[in-house]
Amino acid sequence: MVRVRVSDFRKSISDLGNKVAYTGERICVQRNDKPLFVVVPVDDAELLDYLEDKIDLEAIKEALKKKDFVPWEKAKKELGLPIRRTRLTPKRFI
Repeated sequence: MVRVRVSDFRKSISDLGNKVAYTGERICVQRNDKPLFVVVPVDDAELLDYLEDKIDLEAIKEALKKKDFVPWEKAKKELGLPIRRTRLTPKRFI
C-alpha cells in the first residue's frame, strides 16, 4: 500500500485517484505519520459492503432462530425514538 502525506494527496489528488482506479492500488493518506484514511478501488469498496451485509444477514438469521430480537416498533418506543406515520405505515404500528 502506498502511503502519502495529506498535503501531497491534496496536490495530486487527480493523479492518485487515477492510480487507484486504473491499477487497483490502495493509498493510505497520513498526517504526522498516522493514517487518516485509505483510498481504495470501487471493487474493494463494493466487496467490503457485500461482506458487511453478509455478516449482518448471518447475525439476523441467528437472532431469528433463537427468537432473540425485539420488534422494531417496541425498540423505537423504548429508545424514545419518534414514531412517524407515513401513508404506508399501518395504523396498528402507531
